[in-house]
Amino acid sequence: MLEIKSLHEAFEAYRQQHTFEQPPKGLYEPVEYIMSSPGKRLRPILALMGAALFKGDLSKCLPVAMAVEIFHNFSLVHDDIMDEAPLRRGRPAVHAKYGLNTGILSGDVMLIYAYKFLAQGARAPGEVANLLQVFNEVAIEVCEGQQFDVDFESRADVTILEYINMIELKTAALIGGSLQMGSITAGADEAAQAKLRSFGRNIGIAFQLQDDILDTFGDPEKFGKRVGGDILQNKKTFLILKGLELAQGEAHDTLHLLMSTTPEDEAHKVQTVTQLLRDLDIPAWAEAQKKKYQEAAFGALGALQAPESGKQQLRALSEQLLVRES
Repeated sequence: MLEIKSLHEAFEAYRQQHTFEQPPKGLYEPVEYIMSSPGKRLRPILALMGAALFKGDLSKCLPVAMAVEIFHNFSLVHDDIMDEAPLRRGRPAVHAKYGLNTGILSGDVMLIYAYKFLAQGARAPGEVANLLQVFNEVAIEVCEGQQFDVDFESRADVTILEYINMIELKTAALIGGSLQMGSITAGADEAAQAKLRSFGRNIGIAFQLQDDILDTFGDPEKFGKRVGGDILQNKKTFLILKGLELAQGEAHDTLHLLMSTTPEDEAHKVQTVTQLLRDLDIPAWAEAQKKKYQEAAFGALGALQAPESGKQQLRALSEQLLVRES
């Protein structure tokens, strides 16, 4: 199995061969802007790893890797619009740089291009159908997860279980789907696909929990986004939900009030909520929850019938992602 660095380089070379530097500039320049931004390329790398694990032809998987990366970035463009987020990966978000209407339309065309690339990644008509089935299921789940995320902002009775289900749909589904679609291009059987998908979805939940931890407790110089953004948007992350569950008396009332209103002093809100969570030892609890899903992922990976060297690479990449600071 190729090293992760080699897979990353192969994808970057492919992406640079398929840029969006074409007319009309007003439509495609924002697409190229987000696609060329310094992201992790996690999902396309996982697609390529899913293929390499079963000794697949990477030239067939590269279009699939491109498809999942385009789809992921499409979802970011529209999510940033919905969240009114000013930054993405340390740079102005697409809508902040190019305008709201452009952000919507450029995001739309990205979704169409995702399907275009996906169709190029199959060896036979049957594989096209399999890829489309997985991709469509994932795309629907991502949209469902986003709607749950929006709904939770105005609900006072969100449970931690509901929140985990939301992030499984919004984030983890595409991570698991990327691995599965990569394995499809290599001819993996359904049992292997299922275990790989289970690994991806569990590690995806842990990945999002890490992102939530960083959003609240991260170093703003390293995170790449505004720390405290979830707090300012009154998002019921698993940190906030556990805080509301544990807090009592005045602490509970303060936390509930702050997470239900729009403050005049944003910095004070972030600082106060963060300190309340620290007082409740939420960071340690959050790390334990993340570890639980990490261990479930590694259990599925261990049961997968595939070369140990390839599985070890997936494990190593996962461990690296779950201690990241950005």
